[in-house]
Amino acid sequence: MDLWTVLLLCLLPIAAFLYASVGHGGASSYLMILTLMGFLPEDIRPSALLLNIFVSLISFLNFRKEESLQKDLFFSLIVFSIPAAYLGGTILLDTDIYRKILGVILLFPALRFLMVFPESKKVVVERKIWMAPLLGVLIGLLSGLVGIGGGVLLTPIVLVLEWANVKQTAVLSSLFIFLNSIAGFVGSGALSFDLPSEFWFLIPITIAGGLLGGYFGAKKFSNSALRYLLCAVLIFASVKLLLN
Repeated sequence: MDLWTVLLLCLLPIAAFLYASVGHGGASSYLMILTLMGFLPEDIRPSALLLNIFVSLISFLNFRKEESLQKDLFFSLIVFSIPAAYLGGTILLDTDIYRKILGVILLFPALRFLMVFPESKKVVVERKIWMAPLLGVLIGLLSGLVGIGGGVLLTPIVLVLEWANVKQTAVLSSLFIFLNSIAGFVGSGALSFDLPSEFWFLIPITIAGGLLGGYFGAKKFSNSALRYLLCAVLIFASVKLLLN
């Protein structure tokens, strides 16, 4: 095993830790790392989604102990997001322009959160019955087109609208990503073929990073610390989308 491979292996648990600590799964980072490790193109997407399933579930279970799930908001989002994501995945377009637009969009909430305003309990935008379903459709469709899980879109929008605080949003987004990842994994046809044997070595080290990230994010990190971590995740995802 060469030094390059060792460095990439170290990046997996680090990515899992960072994403799990803010209620995300980290699939976009796994896609990049698995590509650099030389995985075959047809194996990369289901492998990344499987890792995403494990990490997002771990994150959800940790944050769920600390904050309640806003069930009405969650179901309004997920019921409309899953079919929209499936539809987006069936549309064959050049996704380069979508990735760059998304990369620019993600910079705005990151810059807003870096101001570290005191948390306000006042709801800036009162949630109407049609808002969450529409948001679910748009996030699902864009996620399917671009090839992401949707957490990097859902989290900043919910926080900017102040529909939930940081940890409540982590509960919401982690379960949202978990279910969308399962749908994507099954839809990718991964159940019909065997994943590469070397992939199974990656699961325990990624889960270890997710376990630590979920624990520290839910129990140890303050809301301000989570905002800084979320900024790091959004900026990293933005740069990666723009460069890709």
